[in-house]
Amino acid sequence: MRIRFGECVLDTDARQLHCSGREVHLSPKAYELLKLLVEVRPRALSKTELVAQIWPGVFVSDASLARVVNEVRQGIGDSARDPQLLRTVHAFGYAFSGDASADPEPAAGRSSCWLVADERRFPLAEGEQTIGRDAAAGVCLESPRVSRHHARLVVRGARATIEDLGSKNGTFIGGERLDGPRELKPGDTIRIGPFSLVFAVGGAAGSTETEVLGL
Repeated sequence: MRIRFGECVLDTDARQLHCSGREVHLSPKAYELLKLLVEVRPRALSKTELVAQIWPGVFVSDASLARVVNEVRQGIGDSARDPQLLRTVHAFGYAFSGDASADPEPAAGRSSCWLVADERRFPLAEGEQTIGRDAAAGVCLESPRVSRHHARLVVRGARATIEDLGSKNGTFIGGERLDGPRELKPGDTIRIGPFSLVFAVGGAAGSTETEVLGL
């Protein structure tokens, strides 16, 4: 699910956070705290609840929790003195108080196609989506060598086509620069800027765990 708030987009499937068009890398605990508070918004969670869910079975001081909260605030551009997104509930805990909205899933649901990069994978939605540096792209690749709207994918069931969108550095399949739409075959390697992504269908994506992209 992709959740938008302020200048940020939180993608809970890909475990990615983008703010003002740039990927923000949070520590695992900070990411879990943000995800938890966003998902239960606007309900406030006590410090005890937060510690139990983020550090299960581990004793953690209030200072440790406060450090993680500060990391989240820095990542999403919020302020402890004038919080717009993550507020402190005095003598209790914390709550996500910003306006947030979830992007609807495509009507046809998810396809069986994937883009795989090392130990990371991107499930491709049925229909049309963009690959690029823009935070709203279906496949967001954070690099100055990637255009904001670099390439377009069109997925229909287990088939997909790709075309370059006039990017400065081009889109390559097997070392060949695209000059028009190309149907992808399982195992095709797409090179966009510094990223190499392998197209996979169905079980070909394996059981790779989705992670934050940091190639």
